[in-house]
Amino acid sequence: MKIGDVSFWYADIGLPETRRPALPGDISADVAIIGAGFTGLWAAWYLMREAPGLKVVVLEREFAGFGASGRNGGWCMGTLAWDHDRYAATHGQDGVLDMARHLEGTVDEIIGTCADQNIDADILRTEILMFAQNKAQMARLKESVAHQAKWGQAYRTRELTAEQVAQRISIPGALGGMAISGVARVQPAKLVRGLAEAVERAGAVIYEDTAVTSYAKGEVVTEKGRVTAPIILRCTEGFTPGFPGYERDWIPLNSAQIATPVLPPEVWAKIGWDNAELVEDAANAYCYCQKTREGRITVGARGVPYKFGSKMDRNGEPDAETIRRLTEVLHRHFPEAAPYGVEHAWCGVIGVPRDWCATVGLDRDTGLGWAGGYVGVGVSTANLAGRTLADLALGRDTEITRLPWVNRRVRKWEREPFRWLGIHLMYNLLRIADRREDRLGIPPSRFAAFGNWLTGRH
Repeated sequence: MKIGDVSFWYADIGLPETRRPALPGDISADVAIIGAGFTGLWAAWYLMREAPGLKVVVLEREFAGFGASGRNGGWCMGTLAWDHDRYAATHGQDGVLDMARHLEGTVDEIIGTCADQNIDADILRTEILMFAQNKAQMARLKESVAHQAKWGQAYRTRELTAEQVAQRISIPGALGGMAISGVARVQPAKLVRGLAEAVERAGAVIYEDTAVTSYAKGEVVTEKGRVTAPIILRCTEGFTPGFPGYERDWIPLNSAQIATPVLPPEVWAKIGWDNAELVEDAANAYCYCQKTREGRITVGARGVPYKFGSKMDRNGEPDAETIRRLTEVLHRHFPEAAPYGVEHAWCGVIGVPRDWCATVGLDRDTGLGWAGGYVGVGVSTANLAGRTLADLALGRDTEITRLPWVNRRVRKWEREPFRWLGIHLMYNLLRIADRREDRLGIPPSRFAAFGNWLTGRH
């Protein structure tokens, strides 16, 4: 088994043989972007498309796509996955519906850009398929269907019977399911690397091997020199706590995945999964799965969810217990794949605000912008965030700069050891709740509700 090496997605295409040049010294720019992941690259793309004469530089500590953008589950969802009521509190239901509509449009926007720029990212239009394996999970699934209908998404969402789930995919003990349309499967490393090349063709400059140590109004300080710019956009998501003064704005939660070898045709004949749906279970400590273009299964879930003091993983290397748990999930949901083992395991971090709701914004007084806190749904969300940052940087008043998540501020996370204790207690409670639901067949557990309340998740 290969462990780490950034991710399986890079094992699929190969790590960059050479890196782009580092920042050559002190320079000036119109816009400086920190982070060459999806958010930073989309922001650069739309800035260059709307204002080709701008000097836009992107600063990246490692290489473009090194972080979550090259490690995620490849779910291009176009959904508003956060607490709707929290956005409605400031902008009403219509504001939330507008945001949902713009997020839904990101899937077509990404696919269209890939077609225009000849980016081959294994994109396949499909659906999300969530399945339930006990009564408590089925109750949550029905609540999700009702929730989607309440917020104007009934046309994308429908409940499935056990028979309808079985027609699509063989999941032991599935009692029913939910399907969400309008999504796509992607190979994320292919997408982010292709986007980086498109950004360069459009005229922006990406400096790799350039670690940003701090930034403030008008200036970004790196190990290779300083960049002066009136607009500075922080697009670092889960890596944000590494900057002085931002340690508690968002915390880096760890998410890990495993990938099987290519499975033979006789195994797929038993599993089904002909439409390559994005598959998720309805457990409290849920998993997320993809069928890759060449016939592997990837399974992801929260591993060691949070490291004390917002520490990061080392080159995408998960711990042994996380790999064991993910393998257990793989074998439970796809027993036909069990004899073939696991070929690769990796991990990365996602950015989580205190209220678990994404934000994007720009302070006009300082020229400092930010976007992130996607809580694991960044593939499509980053596209809308990048477009919004571009409009804000250009001083435009548009539909998307008036959406509920723009310039939204939330309180900081608690100091250590309290945030470590809270996050680990939450995930332990979620696992306890899942075991009780499986064993006792009880309704949705108060253990999970308390864990979510404790950390502000719901």
